[in-house]
Amino acid sequence: MKRPYSLFMKSSSLLILCFLLLYQVTKAQVKYHSKDYVNLLVSGSSTLHDWDMKSAKGNCTVLFNFNKAGELTGLSTLKFVTPVEGLKSGHSGMDRNAYNALKADKNPTIVFILTSGTVEADSTIKCNGKLTIAGLTKDADLMASYKINADKSVTVSGIKKISMSDFNITAPSFMMGAIKTGNEISFKFDLTLSKQ
Repeated sequence: MKRPYSLFMKSSSLLILCFLLLYQVTKAQVKYHSKDYVNLLVSGSSTLHDWDMKSAKGNCTVLFNFNKAGELTGLSTLKFVTPVEGLKSGHSGMDRNAYNALKADKNPTIVFILTSGTVEADSTIKCNGKLTIAGLTKDADLMASYKINADKSVTVSGIKKISMSDFNITAPSFMMGAIKTGNEISFKFDLTLSKQ
């Protein structure tokens, strides 16, 4: 009679231990969010001169993992969305051509969704995910640096270069095709995420 009771107690203790460990793991995951605290710079070249488009609009949600010392050790989810028409060059004609090239009427956002990611000891984050531009989704890797601020917010910055042709984007042209933009563009981003 005592043996089944002893076995029950051991099983219960093991179950409680598993729940406690699960609680500790869950406790280490913290949701961070940034809304319109984004500095996004899209840059490229043309046959006339280099060009830039800037945006301060975007939403980013990340689930970070921290250890007991408060150090960032990983991330399990990340989603970044920015509206295409939030990008501004300061020239309305260029903006219209860019929005048309990005098919903004049918695909109003640029989206990156994490599939896997790691945090390195040198304060860099390496991500693999799905990048959607102009309605086409491609696998993409992304590297960024991070800094944990005094208020526990996290600032993330980096650069991602892409080829427009990879996303079936026809490079915009101006002045009846006399000025043509290059195929390669870069996305430079800087955003601060706070606990949600």
